[in-house]
Amino acid sequence: MTRAELDKRPADVASMFDGIADRYDLVNDVISLGQDRLWRRATVQAVDAYSGELVLDLAAGTGTSSESFTGKGARVIACDFSQGMLRVGARRRGGASRRGVTFVAGDALALPFADQTFDAVTVSFGLRNTNDCDQALRELHRVTKVGGRLVICEFSHIPVGVLDRVYGTYLMGALPRVARLVTEKTEPYEYLSESIMDWPDQRALAQRLISAGWESVAWRNLSFGVVALHRGYRRR
Repeated sequence: MTRAELDKRPADVASMFDGIADRYDLVNDVISLGQDRLWRRATVQAVDAYSGELVLDLAAGTGTSSESFTGKGARVIACDFSQGMLRVGARRRGGASRRGVTFVAGDALALPFADQTFDAVTVSFGLRNTNDCDQALRELHRVTKVGGRLVICEFSHIPVGVLDRVYGTYLMGALPRVARLVTEKTEPYEYLSESIMDWPDQRALAQRLISAGWESVAWRNLSFGVVALHRGYRRR
C-alpha cells in the first residue's frame, strides 16, 4: 500500500488513509491504550457546541468524533479528503447526512466553504497530515465567523526532555509493533511515529496559530503532553 512520507504529498496521504479506513478506529484505540477516547472527549468539551451552531470537524475521518459535537443540538460538517474514510463513516451511520452530521469531501488547504460559515472549527489528529499547516490554519480562519473559535487536538511533545525521548523511542520502535496486533498494514503507523516526532511543540504551534490570524491563543496538555489542545478565536 502507499505509505506517506514527511513531505506529505496529498495523494499519498489520502491513499494511505483510504487503505486503513475499515480498521482505523480500532487500531487507534489499541495503540493509544484507550486514551484516544479521553482526548476526543476533552475536545468536545473545549468546542462546547450548542443548539443553532454549525461546526466544522476537519479531518473527521470516519466521523467517530463528529456526532459527539451534536450533543447540545449543534449541526456538524464532517470534512475529510480521504474518500475511503468518508465512505466507511457514511456506511456505518446509514447515510452521508444523518443525526446532525453531514459528510463532505474537502481539502484542508482549499476548503469548499464560503467565508465565515462556521461558529466553531476543530481538527483532531489531522493538521499534522497536511503538507502546509499554515495554509490550513488560514483556511480554517477564513471559514470561521467573527467571534468563532478553533480547537485543535494533536499529538505533541512531553515538556520534560528525558521523558519525551523515552516517548520518542516508543513511537519509533514499539508503536508499529503494537499496531501489528490488530492490522497487517503497519506502514501508516511508521509514518505516524515519524510525523509526530517531526511536529512542532506546543509553543511553536501556538505561534503558528497567531501568525494565521487567530487571537487569544492558548493550549493545555493532555496525558502529560503526549497530546495538546490548542484554542484560538477569530476576533475580526
